[in-house]
Amino acid sequence: MNSTLRRTGIAAIALSTTLAIAGCGSSNSSDTAADPAASGDTSSAPAGAEAQTFGAGCTAVPKTGAGSFNGMATAPVASAASANPVLSTLVTAVKKAGLVDTLNSQKSLTVFAPTNDAFGQIPPKTLKAVLADKATLTKILTYHVVAGALAPDQLAGTHKTLEGGDLTISGSDPDFVVGTQKATIVCGNVPTANATVYIVNSVLMPPTM
Repeated sequence: MNSTLRRTGIAAIALSTTLAIAGCGSSNSSDTAADPAASGDTSSAPAGAEAQTFGAGCTAVPKTGAGSFNGMATAPVASAASANPVLSTLVTAVKKAGLVDTLNSQKSLTVFAPTNDAFGQIPPKTLKAVLADKATLTKILTYHVVAGALAPDQLAGTHKTLEGGDLTISGSDPDFVVGTQKATIVCGNVPTANATVYIVNSVLMPPTM
């Protein structure tokens, strides 16, 4: 990406701070990952998964099916997001960056997942350019991922991301502030088969961008 586009992309992403709708989840390694119809059997999902979550946005999560808390708990993180239409832009970005298999294959992660409304604060032309720039997109997306599954009482502090930069979180359950963008968690502590997901209302930017 040239310097003008980079400055425009960073500025636009940094402005993405308002969320009207929240959801929960992740994305899949095949082209069918974004198909919400691929619900599967959720009978083996951990009991009480919904009770572990927090945030007003959790009310938007379906009660049954692949996009429900129990449904997402049975799928790896990248696959789980594809069942939730609120995270469709994130799913598209993860696929374009070639990170589906990477995320699905990890044993334990914490993922801060921006909703469609968070991405929607970025001008369409800028978002299209960022989605087409694999290196920049990968850097941004991996900044949203921390190794190890963090419980709510472990969030406050500074964490090393897969991108390599530090992500600082302040506050306490349920009022956390994430990163320099001061993102808030609208639905948190959502379990997937290999990760804990915190849905945020802003796209987070690495400190080196």
